[in-house]
Amino acid sequence: MNFSQLLEKYRRDHQHPFNKFTHAIGIPLIIISLPWFFFNWKTAIFLFVLGWAFQFVGHWVEGKKPSFFSNPAFLLVGPIYFLKQLFKRNK
Repeated sequence: MNFSQLLEKYRRDHQHPFNKFTHAIGIPLIIISLPWFFFNWKTAIFLFVLGWAFQFVGHWVEGKKPSFFSNPAFLLVGPIYFLKQLFKRNK
């Protein structure tokens, strides 16, 4: 599966508006938590877990398993897709 196909599958797996909303919160929390481990690991763990909780709730509402369950590459595709959507809206 090439990168374009991965992005398309990710888009198909994230159609429900509530799932999109929870990912818009969850993905940034997870991304922010990673470098935060260098400064305050307790806060970083809280942000990391909270970010994943938002995403899993969104998938529960949508009724689809997270994409990374089928391919770990989606752990990178998700943030890239999110950033592409964010920059597309700001044009």
